Amino acid sequence: MTSPSKLFPSTADLNICFAHAAYQMETSFARRNTGIDHVQTWSLEETMKELPTADILVISGMWENTLLEASSRLLFIQSIGAGYDQFPLDELRRRNIRLASARGVNRNAVSDHTFALILALFRHLHLGRDRQRQKVWRQMISDIPAREDELAGKTLGIVGMGHIGSRVARLGKAFEMRVIATKRDTSNYEGPADEVLAADQLPDLLTQADVVVLNCPLTPETQGLIDREALATMKSSALLINVARGACVDEEALIEALDNNAIAGAGLDTFVGEIPAEDNPFWTLENVLITPHSAGETQAYEANVIDILLENIARLERGETELLNQII
Repeated sequence: MTSPSKLFPSTADLNICFAHAAYQMETSFARRNTGIDHVQTWSLEETMKELPTADILVISGMWENTLLEASSRLLFIQSIGAGYDQFPLDELRRRNIRLASARGVNRNAVSDHTFALILALFRHLHLGRDRQRQKVWRQMISDIPAREDELAGKTLGIVGMGHIGSRVARLGKAFEMRVIATKRDTSNYEGPADEVLAADQLPDLLTQADVVVLNCPLTPETQGLIDREALATMKSSALLINVARGACVDEEALIEALDNNAIAGAGLDTFVGEIPAEDNPFWTLENVLITPHSAGETQAYEANVIDILLENIARLERGETELLNQII
């Protein structure tokens, strides 16, 4: 990419707007004592008011394209999340506004959460919590398939081997699982997976895996990736774990498969509409464990984003054209 036509201001003249409804971005940034002027906004309306003086916008889920109307000074957007499909890339290019993701910021968090879901479903912890609230002590089970299970010896199938998928693979090996994965480019893979398949070999992964984990980005190729055909290819004893994007899964087909026990269960952190509707069967299906898009959320999250932001500010100040996690 060529150098931006807008001159990047010095630190003394820089102004950052942190926009998030919950995360304490300003507090975390202030601890770094950078001397850079900054402000935190908690709503779209507040952000719109602050943007005319902002050179840098740090934002993710609060983004709306209408923000560009107030972005006369904006030079750089640092996404707070790893995803960036909400941003209008062509329009940002036209306005010469740089964009970087926070890819890798939640690698540990999401991979930890992935195994929390797997272990909870394998060990029936969600059912145990339900019984706890009812003060019910479950007796020993004669029906072997109805019992809790062990991970050792099972096959873990990972769709997407980026930062998160690679760590999920390492955790899988630590639990003595066989790990297979799909990757767009298999030629340069070096990691713990026992077998890495091309993306178009997904059916091979689905037929073998006891647990299928989605770690892929949302792209035209991955939208609706797990559809009726894919679910029918999975083992009836298999689990689906989605810590990617909700739209990677055909939710109607998944509900049907879960309701008919075509697969054993699912751990879901993301949904097509962000929050499932009140009458969505995901809320009540016994073989489903849902979390509120919290896989990447930890006490270290803000500090991890600030690390990426400061590195990118330093690169922009030096006039470098390549950013950390550069999108534009």
